Amino acid sequence: MENQQHILLVEDEQSLSDWIAEYLTMRGFKVTQTARGDDAVTLIQSLNPDLVLLDGMLPGMDGVDVCKTVRPEFSNAIIMITARDEEADEVLGLEMGADDFLVKPIRARALLSRIKILLNKQNQTSSAPSDDPLANDPSNDNELRFNKLIINASTRQVTLADEQINLSTKEFDVLWLLANRAGQVVSREQLVTDLRGFEYDGFDRSIDLQVSRLRKKLNGKNVDKSTDNQTDRIKTIWGKGYLFVKDVW
Repeated sequence: MENQQHILLVEDEQSLSDWIAEYLTMRGFKVTQTARGDDAVTLIQSLNPDLVLLDGMLPGMDGVDVCKTVRPEFSNAIIMITARDEEADEVLGLEMGADDFLVKPIRARALLSRIKILLNKQNQTSSAPSDDPLANDPSNDNELRFNKLIINASTRQVTLADEQINLSTKEFDVLWLLANRAGQVVSREQLVTDLRGFEYDGFDRSIDLQVSRLRKKLNGKNVDKSTDNQTDRIKTIWGKGYLFVKDVW
């Protein structure tokens, strides 16, 4: 089938893997299955799937290490799956580059919803659906420039001092929304609502982790480290949110 979106499913529980694969295949996805973390790294690098469903506990290499290994070059979505509803697991997975997190037992409709949300954002173009946060922004002219920083929404590419910065889907969306409001404080509530479509509960740390990873990645190799402070580029305004600074790029 043409234009079939490709999902790599990394799960060592065979019955669960087969059930997820069958469910997604029936809904039009191409699914490749593997049960080992080390094999997953090879497959991600060779197949460049549109999305990865990645179990946390795997033979060969655990899910967190898989995520950490592939993330520098792989910018498509990764959803981590875990058997434990532990905040520490979620925080670690998000810090290593996961875009979302699901706890077993997996609910089919919740899984499909998460997949569709991430893929819709990932496949966004200038004619993106109206429910996409980038498309809804009235200041969206597809490209933003701040001195040496260039953010292009059509290609979803970011360059800083002529260096291409590889961002995950969520990292790009956070950057775009903050940059579109450069010089203004954007609250966590606004970011969560725009990016995830539901109200902030006061406990969601994923936005903080995305911003932390953005700060690290935007401290580019070609930037003068003697004068640059990446934390000052995206400031935390305590009790209020984040501020993208215009003139430090």
